[in-house]
Amino acid sequence: MDVSLTPAFLPLTLGLMEVRLTPDQEAFIRRAIETGRFHRAEDAVEEALSLWEERERTRAEIIAAVDVAEDSLARGEGRSITTQQSMRKLAGEVKQRGRARLAAERKAPR
Repeated sequence: MDVSLTPAFLPLTLGLMEVRLTPDQEAFIRRAIETGRFHRAEDAVEEALSLWEERERTRAEIIAAVDVAEDSLARGEGRSITTQQSMRKLAGEVKQRGRARLAAERKAPR
């Protein structure tokens, strides 16, 4: 099955793009169309690309958060967690902050 992505899905500079699917991918799309999940193969490809884009955005956000954490550690702002006791202490502090935040949200006017 060849799935053609029309220019409506792509920047104008790319024009028409043809994608070859494996037999398993073809069968998967056919089943989705037969069961009414999608009307056309292009709809399935559009959904797949949308999910991929979402996953890549999440990945970029995680990488950015790790970069921020590494920068913080490099500035000496980090905290060493090496024992069960230090882990319990950190967990207790996190719970306390969470409970305080929830209490403040409950008191705030809606």
